[in-house]
Amino acid sequence: MEPAPAPGNSETSRLVSPRERGGLAGGLRLKSLFTEPSQPLPEEPRPVEMAFQHCHRDPLPQPGLTPERLQARRQLYAACAVCFVFMAGEVVGGYLAHSLAIMTDAAHLLADVGSMMGSLFSLWLSTRPATRTMTFGWHRSETLGALASVVSLWMVTGILLYLAFIRLLHSDYHIEGGAMLLTASIAVCANLLMAFVLHQAGPPHSHGSRGAEYAPLEEGPGDPLPLGNTSVRAAFVHVLGDLLQSLGVLAASILIYFKPQYKVADPISTFLFSICALGSTAPTLRDVLRILMEGTPRSVGFEPVRDTLLSVPGVRATHELHLWALTLTYHVASAHLAIDSTADPEAVLAEASSRLYSRFGFSSCTLQVEQYRPEMAQCLRCREPPQA
Repeated sequence: MEPAPAPGNSETSRLVSPRERGGLAGGLRLKSLFTEPSQPLPEEPRPVEMAFQHCHRDPLPQPGLTPERLQARRQLYAACAVCFVFMAGEVVGGYLAHSLAIMTDAAHLLADVGSMMGSLFSLWLSTRPATRTMTFGWHRSETLGALASVVSLWMVTGILLYLAFIRLLHSDYHIEGGAMLLTASIAVCANLLMAFVLHQAGPPHSHGSRGAEYAPLEEGPGDPLPLGNTSVRAAFVHVLGDLLQSLGVLAASILIYFKPQYKVADPISTFLFSICALGSTAPTLRDVLRILMEGTPRSVGFEPVRDTLLSVPGVRATHELHLWALTLTYHVASAHLAIDSTADPEAVLAEASSRLYSRFGFSSCTLQVEQYRPEMAQCLRCREPPQA
């Protein structure tokens, strides 16, 4: 005897076999393909915005040169054109005056032209986007261009110092005082013009916390870092060295013009002011080597960054703290943050990143958040590096 159906139920509420149940489910699925459901289907979950700061602080950089580098390129183009014109004039004037000092100044201008062209090439190369091979991009080509500029100046100066020494040993040379005086006067004007073109004391550029004038300082929290383009700075230092030498050559030409018997002033001035030109490149070389050796940026201290991270609520310890720079204005930081078990990792990450960006102007920060464990105090890799 079959059981009677429950009151109020349809005939489909009877007991069905598994085969019938599968057929019924398949029919319902097939029917749903051609009929609209009586109730709307649940919507796909949409990504919600994070309540905290995202890891990318700045928007995606636009292709091409930044305003700072566009200004640097214009400065280098103008200075290179002026340098080339007056270099040709000094070569002619030095040949007519038989002056090694004038030729020395012309050779330094030639080195400047080469370095500026190299800097322009590095500026173009630095605009290329990052790749899977060059994950940081080509920013450091600017630093390599500055290094090539310094090395080229040192090589040319070494050759001219050797020629000056030969002249001191053998006095069989004659100096045309009038031509030397005229050429030296023009050289001073040319170097003054190039120094004016390359001078970077303009309005500060707000990329990160960097300005446009190069003058590294030990900054406090929130202070701007007045740094400028490395290539323009290297060219400006070259021009200052050439200006000093041009003033020396001008003084020597005045002496030789009125006292021809003191022609030895020509090689002596080459000695003195070539050494000054070499010394003027020492700050640029120091900064370049610091960048290439992955040193801590001069304007950022290890202890202030560490103390800033430890001051974030929830952070118990920090280790694997690394600070370095791709260029004088592109600073990078990475660290591990050991936090309490009750701390919110997202909140700690957002607060720590915000403090590093706002107080030190880092261009990129990579922070790893992990739970604090007591054995971290005995870990050799978690210890702070010693003083240099």
